[in-house]
Amino acid sequence: MSARSLSRGQRIAIGFVAPVILIALWQWRAGSGNAVIGMAPPSALFNALGEVLRNGTLLADASATLTRTFVGFFIGASLGTAIGIATALFPLLNRIIGPALHALRQVPMIGWLPLIALWFGSGEGAERIVVCVAAFFPAMLNSHAGAAGVERRFLDVGRVYGLDRLQRLRFIQLPAALPLVMTGLTQSLAFAWIGTIGGEILMGANAGLGVTMQQAQMQQRLDIVLVAVATTAALGFGINLILQHLRRTLLRWQPVLP
Repeated sequence: MSARSLSRGQRIAIGFVAPVILIALWQWRAGSGNAVIGMAPPSALFNALGEVLRNGTLLADASATLTRTFVGFFIGASLGTAIGIATALFPLLNRIIGPALHALRQVPMIGWLPLIALWFGSGEGAERIVVCVAAFFPAMLNSHAGAAGVERRFLDVGRVYGLDRLQRLRFIQLPAALPLVMTGLTQSLAFAWIGTIGGEILMGANAGLGVTMQQAQMQQRLDIVLVAVATTAALGFGINLILQHLRRTLLRWQPVLP
């Protein structure tokens, strides 16, 4: 039976098989008397989840992390997409700023943290700048590749039909570049999510899931650390599903490969 022949409900159910087996083995190992040092049983996680939901810290921290992620993603990915398309359309601009951008993107995200902290301190603004930088480069690179990779014959057809430069951009180049632009946005959101959590842990944020992890680690509350990690994974997975749905909607004209 192929994956495409399964219903949506069946595919979702199959996706839960591995996590359920892992949790069952985890609980069995914890209750067998041979629990791994430094691991809390799943039952303890449910108790910790109830604790942080009752006192409101989990919702507040998740909201702070999501806000930082989306604000930084919107700014960084928008700038990256615009600059990537501009450098593809104007070769002179690409020759002027392209080498500098390609050199800067070689710096690992963690390498930007000391510089951003020195320039902007460790407040909310600095944390959002970290997220912007994380989201910028994937969007720029993929947008540039998409706009620069438009086949010449499509542009020639546009000229034959009398389309001016702006019309060719709107009706030919941007639609042709959209698949790679969406790929860049998907990668940008993933890097923005990573940058948000990392910035919260390393730059001393006031609230956020990274702050919850750090404080729970200092208090030796492994159960709350794991709850924060699981929440981070669940939220990231949900955001990725939303972006995949948006991609399918915007690219519904693309043929579906078997």
